[in-house]
Amino acid sequence: MSNYYILRSKVDGKYLTARLTIPQQNPEQNPEQTSESAYLLLFKEDFEALTYINTHGGDLSSRLGVEPLSSSQIKGLLERWGYRGIGIVEDPLIPQIKFLSV
Repeated sequence: MSNYYILRSKVDGKYLTARLTIPQQNPEQNPEQTSESAYLLLFKEDFEALTYINTHGGDLSSRLGVEPLSSSQIKGLLERWGYRGIGIVEDPLIPQIKFLSV
């Protein structure tokens, strides 16, 4: 069983997500219409999560905590919070993220 790490707000308990704006399938009907989807960000190591937040959101680092998440817990978490999928952070410095939809 694989373990991942997530960033969670110490203030309100929400998870750090990435929001992708996806164009609708039929742009002729309404070219301005888009769909926004949230993807839960997962890190392979706890230090990668800390590196990510210190690099890209240093002012938020005191308000976020790193928590472990087993692969068996991912599906339930996605369903409970209504996330579209996951974003596995491959490189926290760039950042390079691989998105996977459910």
